[in-house]
Amino acid sequence: MTVTGSVRVRRVPGWVVFGALGVALGLVVAGGLVAGRAVGAQGVAEVLRGGGEPLARHVVLQLRLPRTLVAVTAGACLALAGLVLQSALRNPLAGPEVTGVTPGAVLGAVAATGLGLAGWESPLAVVVAACAGGFTGAGLLWLLAGRDRGDPDRTAVHGVLVSAVLSGLTAMVLLVAPGELGSVVQWLVGSTEGRVMEHWRLLWPWALVWALGACLPAAPLTLLRCGDEQAAAAGLRTGRARLAALVCAVALTAGAVAVVGALGFVGLLVPHLALALFGADLRRALPGAALLGAVVVGGADATAQWLSPVLADVLGMDRLSIPTGALTTGVGAALLLIVARRGTEER
Repeated sequence: MTVTGSVRVRRVPGWVVFGALGVALGLVVAGGLVAGRAVGAQGVAEVLRGGGEPLARHVVLQLRLPRTLVAVTAGACLALAGLVLQSALRNPLAGPEVTGVTPGAVLGAVAATGLGLAGWESPLAVVVAACAGGFTGAGLLWLLAGRDRGDPDRTAVHGVLVSAVLSGLTAMVLLVAPGELGSVVQWLVGSTEGRVMEHWRLLWPWALVWALGACLPAAPLTLLRCGDEQAAAAGLRTGRARLAALVCAVALTAGAVAVVGALGFVGLLVPHLALALFGADLRRALPGAALLGAVVVGGADATAQWLSPVLADVLGMDRLSIPTGALTTGVGAALLLIVARRGTEER
């Protein structure tokens, strides 16, 4: 319980928040499974009970289920990576999208696929290429920031510059290989369409390993948030701890980007909401951010599936597919404007 003035504010217990998010995640997964016209809720229930027609089983188990699983896992990866980056860099404006990590991962994936590099046809190889690009982007920001790494505003500006350069290089790759635009546009916008079990089997082990690597050192990360002097006084080797955290954040981002592309604002805004819900103790906030990111991206994916046929009817189109990244970017940008406006009014 905390006291503000004469008003007492009681913090909601963490287990209650985790339980509510768990229920929300279950609803999101259910929404993703029943979204669409081919198979309704009753048909999905029959398939999950082991029955249903072959077409219904194919739609639910081979199309909708892997897409939903990939969406929630990618969301967890991006949100977790964002909180790790913000904690390691002590910068609330840090996130995969604005630190060069996501643009670098996109560049790696697009270059490997668009240029048809030998040996890069497998999904795992695309993840490796995305990792290389993500580390390149993070390294460029680290070198460019120099002594200003502790200044959130300057780091954000440098991150925007690095992201712009990497995005320009991605555009150059597309100019060199324009025939591959259709196959790589998913990484530019962020989409879960067409994700199958192969993508899920590739993503979840990668996500599990690096998520554990990010969550296990939660106590050192919490110390880093307090400042290098306090962390060093507590016996923490700040350089090694920060490097390990950044490696985990880049790997999580690269895995998600290699499978679903650049989902805007997930890694930037979800960590702030996680800290508001779970507090500054990263032992709770890190798994909370992962769960919250899964709910956000899974919900955006289900919403995109529900809206696509509705808008197609309104626009008189035979088929329309709204990318999940378009929703996360639009909603995230709106929320960022609201937060910025409130901050300006408070001043």
